[in-house]
Amino acid sequence: MSQQYTPPKVWVNDAAGDNKWANINSPESGARFDKELPVGDHALQLYSLGTPNGQKVTIMLEELLAAGVKEAEYDAYLINIGESDQFSSGFVGVNPNSKIPALLDKSGREEVNVFESASILMHLAEKFGHFLPKEGAARTQVINWLFWAQGSAPFLGGGFGHFYAYANEKQEYPINRFAMEAKRQLDVLDKQLANHTFVAGEELSIADIAIWPWYGNLVLGKLYDAAEFLQVDAYTNVVRWAKMLAAREGFQRGRVVNRAFGEEWEQVPERHSAEDIDSVLKLRP
Repeated sequence: MSQQYTPPKVWVNDAAGDNKWANINSPESGARFDKELPVGDHALQLYSLGTPNGQKVTIMLEELLAAGVKEAEYDAYLINIGESDQFSSGFVGVNPNSKIPALLDKSGREEVNVFESASILMHLAEKFGHFLPKEGAARTQVINWLFWAQGSAPFLGGGFGHFYAYANEKQEYPINRFAMEAKRQLDVLDKQLANHTFVAGEELSIADIAIWPWYGNLVLGKLYDAAEFLQVDAYTNVVRWAKMLAAREGFQRGRVVNRAFGEEWEQVPERHSAEDIDSVLKLRP
């Protein structure tokens, strides 16, 4: 670190400087401007961005469609967090926490707003009866690992990812602190996958769908360009699992939705039908 930091007696929000990503949030919640959300023709309306947290939901929806669940058809609208779309009155009305993803389910008598990626995964799994056992020990194991993902991912994303990739300057202490935690979590996952095909057993579940966008993308070299730094090849069971899921149709389709960045064949900013994804994936090299 360039100089010793002494916290003031009262915190003042002036540390971000000109860092775009650090300046997105503020200590106050709620809408910053009035703007209605667009609404498509399907019962499920998703408002998101193709980050790891956003990929969880689009992968889930595409896996449901691949499983023959026609009722899982959805409209997906891009929420550009760099442009503060998440602070519109419409988005805050669906998710008061102003974080992607957010889902509006219009299929019942009452519209239901669902936010937090794990909550959306559970909502869809229970609604359609896929990727979550209905009862017993198998259900508990899936929920265990789903909650593990929700508790672990902030260390990889907001912790390691922020200081390694997005902070104004590289600082040894926070990078080392969060690298150690990221590697510990990879080790936990690797040991679990040494004895199971999927994270929670022998069948795909919402636990895999929640974990892969973070740890799968990481070991496949698609997150922070940090695979070599974290020596991910040492976690052979995680690599095996990540490649296996990356080959699935639902994962290939879901990971490109709500993306306006990356290669041309990875960008599907909005999705309203299968053809929106088909037309892009056919450009793959």
